[in-house]
Amino acid sequence: MSKRWQYLTIEMPPSMMKGGPHPEKVQAELTKQGNLGWELVNMVHYGQLSPGLLIFKKEQ
Repeated sequence: MSKRWQYLTIEMPPSMMKGGPHPEKVQAELTKQGNLGWELVNMVHYGQLSPGLLIFKKEQ
């Protein structure tokens, strides 16, 4: 039987990355979602002026 996944994307505003990454803010979001059962799959960031995307999944 194949697994079914549910996905979640969270946008991190450019201000969160302004002046360099803020690891404590990213870590807080990762911990929050992890406690809700989500697993980080990938993070996408195209540059300073664009938002970053955290991509999570969890089994349905």
